[in-house]
Amino acid sequence: MNQSTAYQLGQMARNSMVNYISGLVFVFLLFVGALVIGPLAPGHPGLAAILAVAWLFGDMVLASAIQLAAQWQRAVVFRLGKFKEIKGPGLFFIVPLIDQIRMVDTRVLAVNFPRQQVITRDNVPVTIDGVLFFRVANAAEAIIMVQDYRFVVAQYAQTSLRDVIGQMTLDQLLTEREQIAKAIEAHVEKDTKGWGLEVTGLRIQDIDMPEELKKMMSRQASAEREKRATITKAEGDREAAINLAAAARTMGESPGAMQLRTLQTIDGLGPTASNTVVIAVPVEMMEVIRSVDSSLKHTAPAGSQA
Repeated sequence: MNQSTAYQLGQMARNSMVNYISGLVFVFLLFVGALVIGPLAPGHPGLAAILAVAWLFGDMVLASAIQLAAQWQRAVVFRLGKFKEIKGPGLFFIVPLIDQIRMVDTRVLAVNFPRQQVITRDNVPVTIDGVLFFRVANAAEAIIMVQDYRFVVAQYAQTSLRDVIGQMTLDQLLTEREQIAKAIEAHVEKDTKGWGLEVTGLRIQDIDMPEELKKMMSRQASAEREKRATITKAEGDREAAINLAAAARTMGESPGAMQLRTLQTIDGLGPTASNTVVIAVPVEMMEVIRSVDSSLKHTAPAGSQA
């Protein structure tokens, strides 16, 4: 018995309901048999022993006819090896020694893929972990058509995962997980359509790549971030230059604006004694020189015409 089979048997044992009604019937019939056969024991011990054995066997057979299935279980009944019907949930009866039942869990089941080594379309080896979620829609088909539907679905899912990812590049694998999961889910559902199974979802848990490739991708991402930072800084410098040019034009058109800007700059230096501001040329003198220069430029064309 492998580890997977042992795990499944353990899960079935934990999820099955205790058939207490069958046990109560067995104990009740055993008590009745003791009352019936007990008085015969002193006078006819041999007959009493035979009757006790026969009563115990009949008690076990009758008690086994009473079966109980949980709300999430369906009982597939086989009569003399042939499929008879599906019973449950709740209390039901079978023909002892003739009917056999197989309990099927109809809840959503999860099958975990072991780490799968896959090569993408651009020849990059990756390791992928995934989980497939499915449920049994038809208990009879799941038991009759497939020997072990858990194992078969897991194998189909692994094969579909290799086929789908083998057609994807690494960039598609990293950015299109949802589409890849849906493609694998469609493949598995198509292959298991006639087995009474319904695939409810598939999720890719982890994608592992070689360390060299991770370092290369990290350097590429760092270079991309540095490129965006340089572009952002250049755009900021351009906008700052445009704003400074606009401010210069505004200050040139407004008399006294330069003087106010100079006073604001001086005030921003702070009142500490360590700061000493020396203005070599007063701002007023610069304004006079600028106005004289402007006057000379206006009068120069008239003198040249004369």
